[in-house]
Amino acid sequence: MAEVNSAATANGVVHDIVSLLSSPDRDFLVLNNGDQVKIDALKGKKVGLYFSASWCGPCHRFTPVLAEVYKELRAKGDFEVVFVSADEDDESFNEYFSEMPWLAIPFSDSGKRDGLDALFEVRGIPHLVIIDEIGRVTSDSGVEFVREYGVEAYPFTSERMKELKDKEEDARKNQTLKSILVHSSRDFVLSSDGNKVPVSDLEGKMVGICFSVSSYKACINFNSKLLEVYEKLKATGESFEVVLVPLDNDEESFSESFKSLPWLSLPVKDKTCEKLVRYFDLDTLPTLVIIGSDGKTLHPNVAEAIVEHGTLAYPFTPEKFAELAEIEKAREEAQTLESLLVTGDLDYVIGKEGAKVPVAGLVGKNILLYFSAHWCPPCRAFLPKLIEAYSEIKSKDDAFEVIFISSDHDQASFDAFFSGMPWLALPFGDPRKSSLSRTFKVQGIPMVVALGPTGRTVTKDARGLIMNYGADAYPFTEEHVKKLVAKSEEMVKGWPEKLKHGSHEHELALSRRMSYTCDVCEEGGQTWSYLCEECDFDLHPKCAFKEEKEGTKEEEANPKEEEKPEGLVCDGDVCYRA
Repeated sequence: MAEVNSAATANGVVHDIVSLLSSPDRDFLVLNNGDQVKIDALKGKKVGLYFSASWCGPCHRFTPVLAEVYKELRAKGDFEVVFVSADEDDESFNEYFSEMPWLAIPFSDSGKRDGLDALFEVRGIPHLVIIDEIGRVTSDSGVEFVREYGVEAYPFTSERMKELKDKEEDARKNQTLKSILVHSSRDFVLSSDGNKVPVSDLEGKMVGICFSVSSYKACINFNSKLLEVYEKLKATGESFEVVLVPLDNDEESFSESFKSLPWLSLPVKDKTCEKLVRYFDLDTLPTLVIIGSDGKTLHPNVAEAIVEHGTLAYPFTPEKFAELAEIEKAREEAQTLESLLVTGDLDYVIGKEGAKVPVAGLVGKNILLYFSAHWCPPCRAFLPKLIEAYSEIKSKDDAFEVIFISSDHDQASFDAFFSGMPWLALPFGDPRKSSLSRTFKVQGIPMVVALGPTGRTVTKDARGLIMNYGADAYPFTEEHVKKLVAKSEEMVKGWPEKLKHGSHEHELALSRRMSYTCDVCEEGGQTWSYLCEECDFDLHPKCAFKEEKEGTKEEEANPKEEEKPEGLVCDGDVCYRA
C-alpha cells in the first residue's frame, strides 16, 4: 500500500478533497455534537483520514494519542482529521465518535466509507492517511509517525521523519545526561517527596534510567531487588542514582507507589517518557539503562543482571559482564538436577493426586522441563504433540521424564491442565518456579528445556525440536540433531523444488519452515512445506504428492481462551511478556 501511494504521489496524482469526501446528496462532514461542517472548509488544509472502529482495541489506545496531537495542531489552522468508521452500528459509532474532537464521514454514508476503504486499500486499523494541501497523499503511515514522534512528526511526511531520525542519530552521537532527561519546559526530575532536583545535579554520576509501570507485577518485583542493590551501593559511597521513566496512565497509582522509593523520577506523562521509549528502543519491562558518568550509554539493560547477581553486577562495565559470564559458565558446568530442583525441604515433585516423587529418584534420567499454562492457547495447542512424543519416548526408554512448570494463576486451572498430562509437575505456586524461570531466562511459553542425565542443560529449544521431529528428536543433543538435519536434507533430494497443485493458483516452492498449518488438510506441519510466499499458502509434502485431493477437515472448535495474567500477550505461536 505504501508503494501504491508513493507511486501515486510521485506521478502527481491529486485528489480533489470535496470529491473525495462528499456524496451526491451530501457536501458536509459532521462533528460529534451533530453540527455539520462544509467540506469546502478543508480546502487548502492538510487532512488526515483516520480509519478506526470502536471494536478495535489498538484503535482505542491510539485515538487519545492522536487527539492530543490534534489539539496541539488545531491552533495552526491548517490541519484537520476526518474519521472514517468501520463500526457496524450507529450506536457504536456515536459512542466512539463522542471521544473525538475532529470531523467524520456520517455513519449513514456507508457507500462513501466503503469507497474510501477500497481506494486507500485499508487492510488493518487504526490507519491514518495524510493528504497535503493540494490533495496529494504524502503518507499512509500516519499512525506510526504519530506514535513515534507525536506532534513533532508534523506535517507527517517521509521527509520530516527522516529529519527527526537524523536528529536522533546526532543526539546519540553527542549524548549527555541533559540531552536525555531535560525537556524544553523542564530541567529537573522529581524526588518522592515532590521536590524538584536539577538534572545538572546528576552530572558526573552513574545513572540508571528505569522504565517501569507501577502496577505491573514484574516491575514491582524488580523494584524490590533494585532497592536492595541501590541501598547497598549508597551505603558504600558509590556515586549511583536511579531515575524512573514512568509509563503509567494512572498518576494516582504511580504517586502511591513512588512515595516509598528513595530515587528520582520524571513526571508522569512527561513528553520525555515517550521520547525515551523510542530513543532506547524499549522492548521489555522492566528495563534499567545504565548511563555512565560521562553521559554515554554504558549498557542498554542490566535488569536481568541485577536480579541474578545483585551488587556483583556493579559497575555494569563490559569487563564486569565478562566476569559474570564466566560465573554463569561455571554454574552451568556444575549444574545438577538437584541443584535446580532441591531447595530446603522442597526436594520433590508431584505426580497424580499430589503424590510426592523425590527428586533424588529422577537423577540420571533425561528430563524435560515444560514451562506452560492452561490460559495460553499455544501451550494447549502444543500439549498433544508433547504427549505423543512423551509416550513414544517413554515406551523405548524409561530413563526419561517430563516435569510441568506452571504459570497458571489459580489452583483450579493448574489442576485442570495437569489432569490431562501423563508426567510430573512442580506443585502450583511452588517458589522453585521463579528460580527456574530466571535460570533458563523464560520470556515466553510454551518453552521446553532438555536436561541430560548429569542434570546439565542440553538445549532450551526442545519445543522446536519436538515440533520438527517429534519423538525422533530424543535425546535432543546437538550431535543427534545434526543427524536429523542431515537425514531431512537427504529425504528431500528426490522432491521437486517447485510444483503446481490443484489447491492453489500459483506455483509452490519447496521451503524449510519451523512450523505451519497446511492450507489443504488443515493439520500442522514442520520442517518442509510447499509454499507460496505471495499468498502465505502452505502445502504438506504428503498432500502435494497425493494423486487425489482430500477435502479439508472440519475445523475443530478452539478451546475457550481464559483471561491471561497481566502483562502477557499471545501472538501467533507464543505467549510472551509484553
